[in-house]
Amino acid sequence: MGTLQRSYTDGFFNVSAQHGFLPAQLPLQQLPQRYSALQSLLDAMPVVLSNGQPGLLNESGSIAKAVEALPNYIDQVHAETDKQILQALYRGYCFLASAYTLEPSFQAYRSTGHYGKAQSFLPAQVAQPFVAVADKMQAYPWLDYHYAYSLGNYRKKDPAGGLTWENLDMCVRFSGQSDEVGFIMLHVDINQYSPQLVGSVMDALDAARQRDIRQLEIALDCNMRTMVEMNARRKEMWKASRWQHYNDFRVFIMGVKGNEELFGPGVMYEGVWDEPKQFRGQTGAQDDIIPMEDIFSGVIHYYPQNELTKYLLDLRTYRPVCVQQFFIDLESTVASIHEKGMAGLLSDAGSVFGLVRLLGILEQIYHFRNGHWQFVQKYIMANTPYAKATGGTPITSWLPNQLKAVMHQMEDVIGWIDQIGQPSDEESLKILDLNRVTLSHKKELLAEQLALVAQHQYSAEKVFDLNERYGLKDQVS
Repeated sequence: MGTLQRSYTDGFFNVSAQHGFLPAQLPLQQLPQRYSALQSLLDAMPVVLSNGQPGLLNESGSIAKAVEALPNYIDQVHAETDKQILQALYRGYCFLASAYTLEPSFQAYRSTGHYGKAQSFLPAQVAQPFVAVADKMQAYPWLDYHYAYSLGNYRKKDPAGGLTWENLDMCVRFSGQSDEVGFIMLHVDINQYSPQLVGSVMDALDAARQRDIRQLEIALDCNMRTMVEMNARRKEMWKASRWQHYNDFRVFIMGVKGNEELFGPGVMYEGVWDEPKQFRGQTGAQDDIIPMEDIFSGVIHYYPQNELTKYLLDLRTYRPVCVQQFFIDLESTVASIHEKGMAGLLSDAGSVFGLVRLLGILEQIYHFRNGHWQFVQKYIMANTPYAKATGGTPITSWLPNQLKAVMHQMEDVIGWIDQIGQPSDEESLKILDLNRVTLSHKKELLAEQLALVAQHQYSAEKVFDLNERYGLKDQVS
């Protein structure tokens, strides 16, 4: 049984109260000169270049022609030891592999409105160094969220500025346009609060082990307030990336596994494997904030036993090894403090304040997931009939699976509070009363939405409009 440590690092990420889930230092913006051909190709790749001119992905077949002339850097990759350079190489090959294979799908969408068949073959000059650097990073050789598309792919426009999406840019792009930048840089923006969130989890578990209920309550309060800030930044998505433009880049972040309609049995990696391979695509579900909160709060014990939950747990393997170990130790540590987790300890201690803060945390997990569910309704369901998410999961049931779990736990926590007594402070009473009233609205909203999407043909607009009717609309602009 593992014990939670104060730091989990792989040389690039360092999960801790100092860095949270962000890299320990800013990612490299460009590769060293010895990889100049690869860097030049990546710079020329986006549909629209920074100067407004069309890039390789704008014209059908151009990326394939450019790859033909690319040197095979396999020997240089084998000799590389610098973790920052390895991460930038992995990021570069992730982007190139997705661009090369999914460019035909993108062009088909432009002309027909439907995703076309992808290229299911990666030539050796991409496949061999890509797999080699993926092995060194202990990652899958496909576009990922941590090292490639999001958390390892940002630079500051103003070096003295903060990590808000307005001050961030992508090092490597697909569409090259502001909607793609805003979409994925907002994920970095939200994670600027992850050091405080991780710190609150570590502090809470230290206090729980020592049975210091007052310090545990303080840590839970910090966790809840940090989640409130994160949700406020998450809502900026509606400003950062216009939902009507999601398909300008969405197809390039598709995975192979679960998207057989695009890739067939998989992708052949020339010179590496003799059979096609399938890996899941980049997805915000690979972010670490909500999985950590699910383990910490106990939501994981309410997950239904179904295929969607298996998908959720499978995605853990698509995270850096240091994050995977953090989750393992976190789950073990939470289990060791009480057979019913945090809620059980707080109930036994008669801590109404702590239970209300746990309820507040669950409310923020709900808003995070329901907000994401509303993104799906607008950014995906209103834009395309293609019913698979980038990670290969069905779009109309993936998030509802977890929404039901968190609402079930909220109901139980309200019941435990009622058994102990009412809160004595005004803020706690407000949190409890609000959630007692709105929990039924949350359940009814989801039930109505699922009834609509269960129909053979449904209106995404009607699904989205239900959010406003129940007072749970997330959109801010």
